[in-house]
Amino acid sequence: MARYTIDARSRSMSRHNRKDGIDPVARSRARRRALQAVYAWQLSGSRVNDVIGQFAHEQAHEVADLDYFEDLVRGVDKHQEELDVALAPFLDRDVEQVDPIERAALRIAAYELRHRLDVPYRVVINEAIETVKRFGAEHGHTYVNGVLDHAAADWRATEFAASKKR
Repeated sequence: MARYTIDARSRSMSRHNRKDGIDPVARSRARRRALQAVYAWQLSGSRVNDVIGQFAHEQAHEVADLDYFEDLVRGVDKHQEELDVALAPFLDRDVEQVDPIERAALRIAAYELRHRLDVPYRVVINEAIETVKRFGAEHGHTYVNGVLDHAAADWRATEFAASKKR
């Protein structure tokens, strides 16, 4: 398995890298894979390490940020209760009643908004919307957008307010 990790990391260093070394395309792919992994984990009840192993192996064949993928999936697993409690005020139903794809996207985005302060909130919201458009129900992205917009205004109030002044 270590071979795949090295290969995936090497391939994530593409011409899309920014000065800070982040490849936005590889990050987007990592988020899509993380959505699929969290979705599978939610439905199967499998151990998160097993799910990561399965998806990391598959991900090694495409350009993606494997470290970021693992951070997202492990972060959702580790902080699930905290994330669900934090999301609750912005939901119109219990988190377990939210569509599984939307729930996975909301948990991943909540993790990024609360624990990955290096990622701008607009990037987090946009990426969540795009992954739900790709994998979710027809209008699921509008629900995710509304929830995350309200959450970002609360959790990242300073960044949110500054962006509204521009």
